[in-house]
Formats: sequence, structure tokens, C-alpha cells
Amino acid sequence: MSYRTVLTLPHARNLFAAAMLARLCYGLLSLPLLLALREGTDSYAVAGATTGLFGLVAALLGPVRARLVERHHVALMIMAVCYALLLSALAAACAARVPALLTASLAVLAGACTPPVGPLMRTLWGRLTTDEAQHQCALSLDTAGESTVFALGPVLGGLLVAASSAPAVLMVCAALVITGFGLLATGLRRSPAGVRVGSPAARARSPLRAVGFAPLLLLVLAVAAALSLFEVAVLAAWGTLVAGVLTTLFSVGGVLGGLVYGRRHWRGALAHRPLILAASCTVCYALPALVCSAPAAGVALLLAGACTDVLLITAYQRVDRLVPEGSRTEAGAWINTAYNLGAAMGTAVGGALVDHSGSPAAFAVTSGLLGICTLICAPLTLRRHAPDAAEESAPPRSEQPEPMATSPGSA
Repeated sequence: MSYRTVLTLPHARNLFAAAMLARLCYGLLSLPLLLALREGTDSYAVAGATTGLFGLVAALLGPVRARLVERHHVALMIMAVCYALLLSALAAACAARVPALLTASLAVLAGACTPPVGPLMRTLWGRLTTDEAQHQCALSLDTAGESTVFALGPVLGGLLVAASSAPAVLMVCAALVITGFGLLATGLRRSPAGVRVGSPAARARSPLRAVGFAPLLLLVLAVAAALSLFEVAVLAAWGTLVAGVLTTLFSVGGVLGGLVYGRRHWRGALAHRPLILAASCTVCYALPALVCSAPAAGVALLLAGACTDVLLITAYQRVDRLVPEGSRTEAGAWINTAYNLGAAMGTAVGGALVDHSGSPAAFAVTSGLLGICTLICAPLTLRRHAPDAAEESAPPRSEQPEPMATSPGSA
């Protein structure tokens, strides 16, 4: 299966391009947001805490926003407009140096309104593709594109800040949100890929109650925590410059691994792949614990990046098997939330561990904790090796009836 074939599916190219434009805002945002808050509050402490709250609120409320988008067709554009307005107001507040409490409140409110572009696009891929090979290829392309945006976004954001100012770049992000989500809404209006608002499927129960979904979330959380913990240890061991180069290798490995995975047919049960990939990450992160050197850490991050991105792709594939129609966008948001929470936990644990025991111990703990989580998830996943009820009752993807078109933002 080629990526060109996936992009020639009806409406796929326009929807994917719109989603990538919307994602560009999220890739650009982190550094300009921090610097704009620093400029507006005259405090790195306040700016750092506010940026952290922005990310935490965005992660925790992600499933709620996805549920709203899946059940109410107008929610997507309402969120996009609110998000763009709040970013614009935040940029103005930072430039005018209004009181810090008001500035921080605007930032937190913006985090609460972040539109769920990633989960939405992955749900749309499930509707646009007609068989499992196409679906795997589409999700791999989507994940590789997302990883590229988040790898290059901070660099582009830094260049734009140097050329203008941090508040001005926040305004650019607001414009990207309106443009990207406006194009996405237009594409949804013209395509048959929307969720049928008000259908029984749209009122399905929470994906957290789907059997087998919780172990999948734990694996996602564990690999994210392992990466953050490992990055803190690398920073403490070899400094900022080396750490920047090494952590870039993780993104490179992720993009390459995802693209290779998407083009091939893989034998074995899909349910087992996240376990195998988590175990492979465990081995990768163990390498610097055995040979504590920068080249060893670079190899570990390159290989772990490939394993982690492929694990995320398989997790998105599993959503279509485990979670009923009408709750899959919310389920995708839960995967994002698990990853973001794991990253935050790993950073916190990594800082404390490096201060207490040093980088070599942190490398060993990274591998050990990920291995323990994999062992915990193994019996829960293997017990579910029999086909899920949804898989038994659902027809092949190529035989499923095409969903009817709906208003924009209903997916």
C-alpha cells in the first residue's frame, strides 16, 4: 500500500492538508507562548507555571472536547473561534502588560478550548479508508506528518519570534487556527466522512469502559513517561547542546519508523503489537544504562522513537477494534491525554531522580519502569486475544455502509 494511494481517496487530500495546517499552530505555539507570557508578566516563574497549566488543562479536557465535537456538529468551529480569540486576547494582554492574573487566566482558558484536530483526523481516516491495509497506511502517514510538525514547529516558532515578537507569533497561531479549521470544516461539509450526529452510535458509552482499552492507555502513558525521564537524564549527563541533538534523533526515528510500518503488511495479532513495541522500547532505553555514552543514548533514542511512533499508530488502529462507533474521537483524545500526562510525570520523576541518584541511575530506572508497566499490561492484553465483540459483529471495512454527509465539525 502506497501513501499516494491513500491521498487519492475521495476528499482525503483536502482534509489531511487542512488538518496539518491546523496542527501547525500547535507545533509553533510552545516557545512563543512561554516568551509572550514572560514579556507580559516579567517573570519566568509565572510564565513557566502558566504554560504548564495551559498544557495540563488542554490534556485533561481533551476527551471532553472530543466528545462534544463527536456529538454536536457546531462544536468544532465554536472551539476554533474561541481558541483563536483567546490567543489574540492573550497576545494583546502580553503586549500591553496587563496584570499577571488576567494574562494567566486567558492562557488557561485558551488551553480549555483547544480543538481536537488529531483525534478528529484519525477518526476521519477510519471513515475514508475501506480496508485495514489502507487504514494502517493512512494512520502512519498522519502520525508521521504530526511528528514532523511538532519537531519543526519549535524551530519555526523561534525564527518567527526573532524576526518579530512573541505576541505577534501568537496572532499568527490564531490565524492558523481559523484558516486550518475553516478549511477542515469546509472539507467535512463536502465529504461523507462526518459522524452522524444524534445517531445511537453518537450516544455510545465512554471508551474507558471498553474492555482492553485501559491497558492500551497504560502502555501509552508508560512510553511517554519513559521518554521524558530519559530526556531529563540525557540533559543532565551531556548538557543542552548534546541533548538537543540527541532528542531530535527520537523524532527522526519516529517519522522513519512510522513510514516504514505503514507500507508493509505485518503478521501476528494487532493486539500484541503494542506489547512487543513497549518491550522493544524497554530494551532500547536499557542500552545507555549498560554503556553510558552519548552515542549509545543517540542510538537508543533513534530506535525508541521508531518503536514509540509505531506503538501510537497501533493504538489508534486498536481504537477501531475496541471502541464502538460514535466514541472513537473521544478514545483518540484519551490516547493523547495519556501520552501528555505520562510526559509530565516522566519529567517530574526524572528531575527528582537525577538530583538524587544521577543520570546512570535514571537510565536504568527508565528501562525498569517501562518494563514493569509492560509486564502488568501483558496478561490483561493476552487475555483479550480472542476477537473483540465489536470485531465479531462488524462486517469487513470494505463492506461497511458509507456514512451520510453531515454539517462541518460533527466528526
